Amino acid sequence: MDRSTRRPDVAAGPAGHQAIARFEVETSGPGLTDVTSEVARMLEDGGAGDGLLTLFVRHTSASLTIQENASPEVRDDLVDALDRLAPRDAGWRHDDEGSDDMPAHVKSVLTGVSVAVPVIGGRLALGTWQAIYLVEHRDRPHRRSLIAHFIGSRSGG
Repeated sequence: MDRSTRRPDVAAGPAGHQAIARFEVETSGPGLTDVTSEVARMLEDGGAGDGLLTLFVRHTSASLTIQENASPEVRDDLVDALDRLAPRDAGWRHDDEGSDDMPAHVKSVLTGVSVAVPVIGGRLALGTWQAIYLVEHRDRPHRRSLIAHFIGSRSGG
């Protein structure tokens, strides 16, 4: 091994603890809703130590992403970019629930319905400027169902 190469910090041990929580988030229409604090509360309540958190949204017209939490302009620009990638007037065949329905499905495919975040010492190992967002792709407010699953070690305290 080259002396300039730094070995990564490694923690190893049994993954004998799990915590699963379901919670709902009210959206106000298109945009990003920060769910980081709800997820962090689930980890605390579930006795999480070190491991992996998987978050899943149970819908096909909403999604999850990890993005910058400092500048609201980033969130607005992301919504605008998704609108350009999946415009309403693209001639979609599926429009059973309105003109925003199929574009919402496409946006969900592009951004994904789950995220995975390492958990260290019971805390989300997000970067300084990162947060977990539920992305609403429909025009109307919705109640969205999310499932959080932690697997790893139990907290020591």
